[in-house]
Amino acid sequence: MVDVDELVAAARVVRLPMRVRFRGITTREAVVFEGPEGWGEFGPFPEYGDAEAAHWLRAGIEAAYLGFPEPLRTAVPVNATVPAVPPDRVPEVLARFPGCRVAKVKVAEAGQALAQDLDRVAAVREAMPGGAVRVDANGGWTIDQAERALLRLLEGGPLDYAEQPCATVEELAEVRRRLDGACEIAADESIRRADDPMRVAELAAADVAVVKVAPLGGVRAVLDVAAALKAAAGVRVTVSSALDTAVGLSAGIAAAACIPDGNAAGLGTGGFFAADLGEHPLVDGALRVRAVAPTEERLAAVEVTGERRDWWLDRLRRCHTLLP
Repeated sequence: MVDVDELVAAARVVRLPMRVRFRGITTREAVVFEGPEGWGEFGPFPEYGDAEAAHWLRAGIEAAYLGFPEPLRTAVPVNATVPAVPPDRVPEVLARFPGCRVAKVKVAEAGQALAQDLDRVAAVREAMPGGAVRVDANGGWTIDQAERALLRLLEGGPLDYAEQPCATVEELAEVRRRLDGACEIAADESIRRADDPMRVAELAAADVAVVKVAPLGGVRAVLDVAAALKAAAGVRVTVSSALDTAVGLSAGIAAAACIPDGNAAGLGTGGFFAADLGEHPLVDGALRVRAVAPTEERLAAVEVTGERRDWWLDRLRRCHTLLP
């Protein structure tokens, strides 16, 4: 295991300003550090406890000190991601995803009504004619709400899948049973925030697994989970971003490039940042497989000092003690 003092000495705490509110935040903080194989990222959301956040540190150490497996492809197709914005802002958001033919739309946002979700999805369908639409509720509905909402959304056209409509695996299984094939169900939090990701397969709770590198502990951990879910229940896999900086996004792209039959990945989130640590240009709806090495100029422009830096480094030290 890498010595924690070595990590702290290399650590740079950054705060990236965002163009739109996403996941309830307008800035994204993380720690990045350089190792012999490149740069790693540690950026668990502030509300996560140390035990859960330790997986994010393990993923960052893997990137910086082990590097990534050999990819199967040189580019990864991605979906557009549409936050819970008003319908008139949908074209502006989609413009940041040139060439994408799949859009994932946030629904069930706290404080919003189903009518707003319906209008937002309709605006996406209008702006991306012939494209595929996914919706993501982040566990925000009850079983009855999910059934009602998804049937209403399906009246406007097919859905590629509905991601985490309810919070628990058992609830996902019931929603999937009620819909009876009308819409595929994807599990996100039920995998990345679960003690046993395989319960999704055991309970026949999902058709799709949305996997994220940092919460699962690294690229190799993602590939292991993806292979196990595929073998156990034929669950297809979508690799997604945990609102990573360009450093962390490199790991997500590496994972997606190693999955033989992956879907359009949810990795096109770089456009949400007004400033970032590097670039992953989106060309014809795809991201090239490459690792970002931030320049000193980019780091200095978004670096955090003082008490907030101390808070992150203290957290890194605590999480390090929990690693095997």
